[in-house]
Amino acid sequence: MATTSVSSGATEEQFQALSKYTACDIADALLKLKVPNAGFLPDLQLFAPHPSEIKAEITIAPASTVIFASKSGANTSDLPEANIPPGKHWVDLTQPETIVVMRQQQGQKCAVLGGIMALRMKVLNAKGVVVNGRVRDLAELRDTGLPIWAKSTSTVGTGLEAKPHAVQVALDIDGTIVEPGDLVFSDATNGVVIIPQSKVTKVIEMLPGLVGADDRVKEDVAQGVTVQEAFKKHRET
Repeated sequence: MATTSVSSGATEEQFQALSKYTACDIADALLKLKVPNAGFLPDLQLFAPHPSEIKAEITIAPASTVIFASKSGANTSDLPEANIPPGKHWVDLTQPETIVVMRQQQGQKCAVLGGIMALRMKVLNAKGVVVNGRVRDLAELRDTGLPIWAKSTSTVGTGLEAKPHAVQVALDIDGTIVEPGDLVFSDATNGVVIIPQSKVTKVIEMLPGLVGADDRVKEDVAQGVTVQEAFKKHRET
C-alpha cells in the first residue's frame, strides 16, 4: 500500500558505525559482497545545499521511493503497478526520516522535483532527496537545507512529460537496485551508495579491516614501496 511506513531495521549504533566512513569505503565492502554496481548510483551531482552551506558531509537514512511514468502512457511495460491513492498527491505520502529516491524515465526534459515539492518533503521530515533525473528551482532546493542529488536540471515542471506512478516500490537505477528500507549513504564529497538491508551488518563488520588495510598500503607507498608490493602485503592477507 502507498501509505506503508518505511524502516530499515538498522539501529542507532549501526548508523553511528557507518557514519565514520566514506561512500568509497562502503562501496569497497559492497563490491566484495558482490552487490550490483557496489551499490553506487552513478552520474549524480549535489545540487543542494550550496557547498559553502554543507553542515553534514554524511547523511544516512532508509530509502523511500517514487517512480514516475510518461505522461503519454508510453513505455510502461517495465513499471510496477500504480499505487498512489486517488485524490492523494504523491509528495504528501513522503515518509519521515527517509531519503526519498526518485526515478523518472530516461530522455525526459522536465524536472520531477522543484521547490514546492522539496519544501513539502522538508516539512514532512525527509532527510534528503536523490533524483535519477532532473530538478529545478535550485535556490529553493538549497533553502530546504536538505542534501538533494540529481543528474541534471530543467526549467520546466513535471507536467510537460511525466506523472507520478507509484511509491514504495523497488527501483532499478542503471543496474543498482533500491528497495524501500535499504540504507541511502549520501556523502557530499564522494557520492551516493545504496546499502541493501540484508548487507548492513556484514558491511559494518568488514569496514575496519578494509580501511585499515588501505591505510597501511598508503603508509608503505608514502615510504617508497611499490603499489604491487604494498597490495600483496596488506590486501592479500
